[in-house]
Amino acid sequence: MNKLEKTMLDILRKGKDEFGIIATKAEFEAEGTRTDELLRLLELSHKAELGLALKVGGCEAIRDMLDAKRFGVQYLIAPMVETPYALSKFIDAKNRVFTSEEQDDISFLFNLETITAFQNLEEMVAMAAGDTGCDGIVFGRVDFSRSLGLGRTGTEAETVSTAVETVSRACLTSNLQFVVGGAISMDALPNLRRFQAIYLSRFETRKVVFDSGVLALPSLPRALLNALHFELLWLLNKREHYGIIYREDKARIAMLEGFCQALGRD
Repeated sequence: MNKLEKTMLDILRKGKDEFGIIATKAEFEAEGTRTDELLRLLELSHKAELGLALKVGGCEAIRDMLDAKRFGVQYLIAPMVETPYALSKFIDAKNRVFTSEEQDDISFLFNLETITAFQNLEEMVAMAAGDTGCDGIVFGRVDFSRSLGLGRTGTEAETVSTAVETVSRACLTSNLQFVVGGAISMDALPNLRRFQAIYLSRFETRKVVFDSGVLALPSLPRALLNALHFELLWLLNKREHYGIIYREDKARIAMLEGFCQALGRD
């Protein structure tokens, strides 16, 4: 492990012990996590004794699910599930890839992140709560706000928060896990506590998943700073990693370009 990764590991260990961090997070979807990046995050997670949440590329992303099974994840999330049919495809896919015994060790959730999905909430909650359904819902507040035409700045708007509360109550009634993500910052804390007063299992930043119990801690601002620091170091380490790969061949590229130019003059 390099110096940045050792610092990231220290941040995760402290986050686990003091700040309610229960998992790191990667995305095959919007973030486009590459396999080598996922393996680095897995190593950090394992050494910190944390789980890993992985958002796959779609409701029926079999290849991504096979990778999740091979690497071992604790939370598997399907993005942009807007209709009962899309949810049925996710449920069928995860039941094909994972045996019932394997599913005991993983929570399968779907992202509710558009007004279309919210309009189908009742039917999708009933389907998720079925015997072979899934374990819960992740409410993606930023995309939901954008689907309403409010943009990212509307994430804390009352319209969005009221919808989150509705989903929270539905999950509570149906015994489903409920997770909130999207623009998690100090500005989000009053609303997160508002959701927790109804029901909230976890909340997540781009790279870190927190147990909702951390919302009662006086150290919560430091917990969020801890998560942001981890994400910053992750991006810096990613930049350095690919910079090294680029520099490996830089000298030979220059040499070959010189040869080609010389041959072109002959």
